[in-house]
Amino acid sequence: MSLFINTLRGKASNETPVWLMRQAGRYLPEYRKLREKSSMLEMVQTPEMAAEVTLQPLRRFPLDAAIIFADILTPLIGMGIDLEFKKGEGPVIDNPVRTASDVRALAVPAPEENVGYTLDAIKLVVKELNGKTPLIGFSGAPFTLSSYLIEGHSPGDLLHTKGMMVGDPPLWHELQEKLVTLCVEYLVAQVEAGCESLQIFDSWLGYVGPREYDKFVAPYLMKLITQVKARVDVPVVFFATGVSALFPRLGKLPADAFGVDWRISLPEAHAAIGRSVPLQGNLDPQILAAPWEYIEGAARAVLDEGREIPAHVFNLGHGVLQHTPVDNVQRLIELVKGYRR
Repeated sequence: MSLFINTLRGKASNETPVWLMRQAGRYLPEYRKLREKSSMLEMVQTPEMAAEVTLQPLRRFPLDAAIIFADILTPLIGMGIDLEFKKGEGPVIDNPVRTASDVRALAVPAPEENVGYTLDAIKLVVKELNGKTPLIGFSGAPFTLSSYLIEGHSPGDLLHTKGMMVGDPPLWHELQEKLVTLCVEYLVAQVEAGCESLQIFDSWLGYVGPREYDKFVAPYLMKLITQVKARVDVPVVFFATGVSALFPRLGKLPADAFGVDWRISLPEAHAAIGRSVPLQGNLDPQILAAPWEYIEGAARAVLDEGREIPAHVFNLGHGVLQHTPVDNVQRLIELVKGYRR
């Protein structure tokens, strides 16, 4: 079993595995060359292109895991959502979900019908990796997917989302149940296609307070992770940003590991989670544009903090930013690969 998978299973070694969120993306010139000719959706929905983008960073860097090139929102298309990625705006949903009839009109198709292109891309990547590097599959979490569905774009103040959540709890429940089913089936299908671990992204959970989390979010996260783990035997990582205050509550989720952003130290996060669990993170991605001397010190500080917890996967506290110098990424990964716990 790989260093990465063993670490997520809580089997710490002298080495620290490393991969980076958004390691396949806009900071790489080879990605930008492909992107000049194709839209984001075309790249995700063409298995050969998605596989190529997934593999690009592994050709450059000695990473310990690959993550399939996809987007958390593409499974929503099969539900009946008109999704496009507009330049300068990001994802836009032209038919947001805000009424009872909107929610009831949402389909929950089988993954093979809905996101068969991603499953095909996974099979292509797994064949290419040939057991040398594990592949990560992923999904958005129900709350974050709801935020996009209801707001119709990258969420801002979440007025419409929280309006449904607290103003019409039965309708919120109906939407969450559909999204839990969608995400469970999608995550399971990714493992069946060849992924060896899973990550659940709850990008907008930091906008939720403890009371609302307990009542409107936690039951569905619990159901999602429990159902996935009952069907596939791979490590499941839960990642959200801006949730330091929620860690004591998140620690009750049956995730195998937790991603940590840069707003809290790894030992503090581990103590707040309240159980012995591997952590992933948590270098500030903006620091990767700093002079190398500063990056090196910051990265070593994260690695040293990782020695204070049972098991640690080095990563950023969020995704690689577009204008990150490739040389800084190369040197960072080499630093981590040379570090010993």
